[in-house]
Amino acid sequence: MTSLFDAARPDEADVSAAVAAAPQVKDYLLNHPGHDTVRLVVDDEHRESLTVPRSAIESLARILDHMAKGEGVALVPSHTELTTQQAADMLNVSRPFLIGLLDTEEIEYRRVGKHRRIKAESLLAYKRKDDLRRREVANDLTGMSQEMGTF
Repeated sequence: MTSLFDAARPDEADVSAAVAAAPQVKDYLLNHPGHDTVRLVVDDEHRESLTVPRSAIESLARILDHMAKGEGVALVPSHTELTTQQAADMLNVSRPFLIGLLDTEEIEYRRVGKHRRIKAESLLAYKRKDDLRRREVANDLTGMSQEMGTF
């Protein structure tokens, strides 16, 4: 078993398979909105079927999107507590920058002795909020550029 933070890096065959599969999975989810579970049939001589939660297939769609771009994917349970270095790595920022975010209470954390621990769900909530803020700023800048005729 690998570490939680070891990303599965797709090779060329994986990327090709993900490029082909991602639209099929998304199409299925779009066209079958009311189902809580999804039955998958394994394409081998036994033709066994598996029933999985819809949320697992939704996660699979996101994984396939990343793999189709050649990006590695790591799954981290939301309750996992991260060190400051792990959290900084997940945000792709320096550890001192992350400490600043913790000190200004931008990200929820707890202390274990003199060490800080950040729940993955708190880190992801910050990331979603930050991504939304960045999109809003980009949209504002685009609007200003269009008004000024420079776009």
